[in-house]
Amino acid sequence: MPFVREFIIIESHPDWNSKPLPDTAMVMTFRYRGNISMMEGEKRGTLPTMAIAGLRMSARHFFYAKETANLLILFNEGGVNAFSRMPAHELFGQHVPSENLFPASQLNEIRERLAAAVTNRDRISIIETFLMTNLSSDKTDLLVGKAIQLIKQHSGLIRIKHLATSLHISQDAFEKRFRTLVGSTPKQYASIIRLRTLIKKIPSYPSLTDATYEAGYFDQSHFIKDFRLFTGQTPKDFFKSSQYW
Repeated sequence: MPFVREFIIIESHPDWNSKPLPDTAMVMTFRYRGNISMMEGEKRGTLPTMAIAGLRMSARHFFYAKETANLLILFNEGGVNAFSRMPAHELFGQHVPSENLFPASQLNEIRERLAAAVTNRDRISIIETFLMTNLSSDKTDLLVGKAIQLIKQHSGLIRIKHLATSLHISQDAFEKRFRTLVGSTPKQYASIIRLRTLIKKIPSYPSLTDATYEAGYFDQSHFIKDFRLFTGQTPKDFFKSSQYW
């Protein structure tokens, strides 16, 4: 705390498909057993054993092979900057080997220890030690933190110009500062919040049309286009699915 939101360990005993939605967390992964691939257009590409993914606006589709185990670190907004000097926006839409941020020798040692660990609690302890060893700053940006809070309070429906004015900073300076720390523009971040909030609240609305109007969409074709990019599916097909995250 306050840099890491949560740890997730995914173990696939049969083959498994994962379709995570775009999120506000940058994610670092350690695959210590098995294989994972990702669909890129019509092709299936192999993923690095240790990788870091930036924020994105589009859906991704992963294939976990049988008996695969993967540990994910989900960072809070700006959290990666406490461990690396790389501007977060350089990773937007990217899924790159973790050696871009940390020494390969250190990462390989961590992966071997994860594979040898007896329990998941032991694995989390290994990762916590790794993060503490690489912690280069214990400070957070209060202005960007306030901006994130306001965007969430408004469910992503907020004008960036007005947001910058309320924070007493020019829009250009605000956007540059936000991108460097969070990994996306404020507008992109707000769009992620808006669509995730919409998906979460859909069951409480009498119809999808009512929900889309509430989310600030007044053009159904625009909404469907954004939704399909965000989830990889039409709204009808998406909500038939029993699992998504």
